Amino acid sequence: MESIDTLWQKVYDVVFTLGPRLVGAIITLIIGWWIIKIIQKSIRRSFEKREMEPSLRGFLNSMIGILLKTLLLISVVGMLGVQMTSFIAILGAAGLAVGMALSGTLQNFAGGVIILLFKPFKAGDYIEAQGHSGSVNEIQIFNTILKTPDNKTIIIPNGGLSTGSMINYSTEPRRRVDFVFGIGYGDDVDKAKTVLKKLIDGDDRILKDPEPFIAVSALADSSVNLVVRVWAEAANYWGIYFDMHEKVYKTFDKEGLNIPFPQMDVHVHK
Repeated sequence: MESIDTLWQKVYDVVFTLGPRLVGAIITLIIGWWIIKIIQKSIRRSFEKREMEPSLRGFLNSMIGILLKTLLLISVVGMLGVQMTSFIAILGAAGLAVGMALSGTLQNFAGGVIILLFKPFKAGDYIEAQGHSGSVNEIQIFNTILKTPDNKTIIIPNGGLSTGSMINYSTEPRRRVDFVFGIGYGDDVDKAKTVLKKLIDGDDRILKDPEPFIAVSALADSSVNLVVRVWAEAANYWGIYFDMHEKVYKTFDKEGLNIPFPQMDVHVHK
């Protein structure tokens, strides 16, 4: 009989000691969960107003939600009288170990966040970085996907991409197209300039302002080199580049201008 009374006394003590804490913890959990949802909605709206990338927007919102919910659960468990010091120490040590194991992945993640926030390039831009070049097909959290002109897929980790040098060919609406054409020694330089000027004026894709530039750039081993610099809309760059080489080759031949190539004379002495 005494054992039953002792048992009921222990139950009574536990209920009236732990009960208020349990009720308070449950109320805190419910209210905290509700507040976290409100915070996440506000953050989501803020990201949308700033026109942040959808992938980064969803990822950051989820990370913030996980962090807030973890802090809430730790607080609720602490209200129940559980000692959290050791638990937090173990959690910190585990986080450090995971961070060291995933250092490369975390670096790529940080690089992806930087790229999506500061936008040094966007989908559709043609870039050159990390020894590769191509059009940006997709920007992910950990990697950036490029498509080459011959339809190859290149995956570049964002860590090195965010910290290394990079050339973006699509930033400016206009680009300068540079050419170097050689004529033979003894050919008429002024005539070559006139021919090049006619070819430039005959191409409507080449802009008149800035004015095209033609000049002798070098007296090479087997040719007199003329540099030609013209400006065009970025979309017309390669069309002008390839067409101009073909036109110069055909026109120089008709005008009696030689396009020299390296030659070697061999003299045999008996």
